[in-house]
Amino acid sequence: MSKTHKLLSVFAALTLLALALVTPVRAFDSREGDTIIIEEGEVVEDDLYVFAATIVVDGTIKGDLVAFGGTITVNGVVEGDLMAAGQAVIINGAINDDARIAGAALQVGSGAVIGDDLIAAGASLETQKGSQVNGDLVVGSAQALLAGDVAGDVTAGTAALELRGSFGGDVQAYVDVTSETEGMPPLNMYMTQSPIAIPNVPAGLTVTDSAKIAGNLEYTSTIDLRIPSSVVGGKVTRTEPVVGPEAVQVQPTNAQRVGTWALDMLRGMVTLILFGLFVGWLFPKFMHALPENVRAKPWASLGWGTVAWAIFFFALLVVILAMILGGWLFGVFTLSGLSGAVVWLGILTLFAMLIGFVLVTSYLTKVVVGKTIGKWLFNRFNPDLAEHKVWPMILGVVVIVFIIGVLRFPLISLGFIGWLVNFAIVLFGLGALWLWGRERLAKPAAQ
Repeated sequence: MSKTHKLLSVFAALTLLALALVTPVRAFDSREGDTIIIEEGEVVEDDLYVFAATIVVDGTIKGDLVAFGGTITVNGVVEGDLMAAGQAVIINGAINDDARIAGAALQVGSGAVIGDDLIAAGASLETQKGSQVNGDLVVGSAQALLAGDVAGDVTAGTAALELRGSFGGDVQAYVDVTSETEGMPPLNMYMTQSPIAIPNVPAGLTVTDSAKIAGNLEYTSTIDLRIPSSVVGGKVTRTEPVVGPEAVQVQPTNAQRVGTWALDMLRGMVTLILFGLFVGWLFPKFMHALPENVRAKPWASLGWGTVAWAIFFFALLVVILAMILGGWLFGVFTLSGLSGAVVWLGILTLFAMLIGFVLVTSYLTKVVVGKTIGKWLFNRFNPDLAEHKVWPMILGVVVIVFIIGVLRFPLISLGFIGWLVNFAIVLFGLGALWLWGRERLAKPAAQ
């Protein structure tokens, strides 16, 4: 899959998500349940937000329709935008403005009319003969069959694209067909549980004799494809996919692997030593107390480290839920400013928590446990250096990095043991930090 193909897919999906989460500043209707049906003749005067396993719109929506569910079918009229995501999204009626849809199976039925642009992201998109898109069409998917008419340009990033309809602008197709993907089984062999029929689209770009392209056709492919000469009004251009040097994988030799391993181990030692020196200079008492907790209470440190590890991820979940719930609640009451503030506060909190967790688990815990090991070793063969401010930490860090490095030696398969040792060190360090924090909180309470 080319970078352009990936960008198209991500763009379409993110566009749908971003626009679906925009907080409305006017009144709207919200409905949820297992099955939601807007009956024929029913008129919803505002925007409609629907969350259900099955959603059917036979009536009229005066504003936008935002729908999330299993199967979403629009047979009626949406006078604003359609933003829908589900297992299957089917449009048989009229969307007077833009349609942004995402799902495994996407279908624009015969007789469907989209007043402006169609942006689609999913596994399969089909626009049937007789359908009309009055703006541009952008699709990122595994396959797409475009048998309907599109008034504007078409931009498609897919492994299989078939053009049968009439297109008023240019067509840009990033099809990424290769000799390997050309003979792959059709997508409908895998999507047997889809509520709608999945078309069989050949790999690569297929342009039938019935298609009409008023503008230019530009496609990206490693091989020439058959394009009927009478179909394209403008120029036909084939572009070779750009293969960057990073895409060419060259297996390193054993000597290169060992050299990289040694350099990584040396960099790890230097980084941890510099980090330990800096933190020890800023917070000397803190860096003295934590190794003492590991030495004096090793099993308590390990146990509380496990608790701290679990609590951190639980706290992440709580922040995410609070951010979503807070943004939704303020959105319901049309307090868009507060809704945005809650979301941004949640994002900043998550960012701060993750940065702190990475610093603690990747660096601080190893320095703390390393200093404990260093003091223990010095007490065995040179007690005078055991209480030195720097040397125990340096010796312990070198020992820890060396042991973990040896267990991750590239020519032997002991990677899991190395990971286990590293994880145990992290838990010991987290537990020491937990005990230090608990003691600090207990002192004011005792006073």
